[in-house]
Amino acid sequence: MSDITKFYSLAHICIALIGGIVLLAIWYNIRKRFSQFLEEDDAQKRKDKGLLYLSMALFVWVFSGGWIYIGHLFSFTDTILYDIGYRLFSVVNTLVLIMALFYFEFAPQFLSKNKKNTLLLIGIALLVSGVTFILAQSFKENPVINGIRISGVPDLLFSCILTWLFMVSFYRTFMNRGLQPVAIISVLTFLLMLISQMPDVFVVMSNELYENLIKIVAKTSFISIFLVLATSWVIQLALTPKPSEMTIKFMDWSLVKITIPSKSIYDKTIDFGSKTTQYKNLLRFAVKRKYKEGKEQYLMVNSGGEIKSQTYLSRIIENINDILEPEVESKLERKDLFMFMGQGRYRLRVIPENITIDQMLLEEFDKTL
Repeated sequence: MSDITKFYSLAHICIALIGGIVLLAIWYNIRKRFSQFLEEDDAQKRKDKGLLYLSMALFVWVFSGGWIYIGHLFSFTDTILYDIGYRLFSVVNTLVLIMALFYFEFAPQFLSKNKKNTLLLIGIALLVSGVTFILAQSFKENPVINGIRISGVPDLLFSCILTWLFMVSFYRTFMNRGLQPVAIISVLTFLLMLISQMPDVFVVMSNELYENLIKIVAKTSFISIFLVLATSWVIQLALTPKPSEMTIKFMDWSLVKITIPSKSIYDKTIDFGSKTTQYKNLLRFAVKRKYKEGKEQYLMVNSGGEIKSQTYLSRIIENINDILEPEVESKLERKDLFMFMGQGRYRLRVIPENITIDQMLLEEFDKTL
């Protein structure tokens, strides 16, 4: 084993181990300090495990790096045992990263909070891993054809898909949290991660020094992005309004007065004007929350529900932000006003006692239903 390979393997293990421990500690601390926000609905304890799965991915890197180091140290990197171990760690790493994306609110819509598509993507990952292993054994005598290592092609193609998913998810997340430079750096980091895999397929790109250097830089940047994500999540949770502190008053058609102290919003009047659909949808949520009991306080938001798309919820928030023009850190997010209860169900977070609806407005609204 060359000194370069030895340095890369040991550095890989140490960096991933430290990063994994730090991420796990942050996740545990967040769970402990902000449990009331993360488990707001007593009926179903939904735990956001995105950061936990990201830390698990780093621990997989630790074991993977250890396996690579042992393989080179005892010179059995050309055996089927080494290939099985290497492929196993690779597929486990892929699976936990996919599970992490499941919890990303700004991941592509087909994946975020979508168990069916997440399981489908996991199935594809397992299939790709199996095909890669079969190709590695089939082309063991002649692994390189026209400068291309055949066994690495399926894995690289799937990595392109994962890279796109991560770039979109992290870019949207950081942009939404006002961290534009970090959003751009995250995109470059994931591109660098993809580039670091290319020498495994294209032989012409193989260079032990630069190949390992790129991998170290990419993985260090990767961990740094995770830590920034965790920090921004803490800030976001700290600014999340408590249901008991928010008040909302429906005064007349299109007119709403809201108070959210944690967002520096005090008795601000929102005039929805001609955007009556947004106003009616918000009023529907308020009526359900104030006058219904327990599990009946939600609205279905899907193609067959009372509100046809989540886009309508986003438009309510966007319109309020456009009118109030708050600072970046005080901008409302959808989760500040609406709580997702699973299976397309959403509920207004404001407690019933803090919702006021003009009686004449309520009677007029009932006639329109």
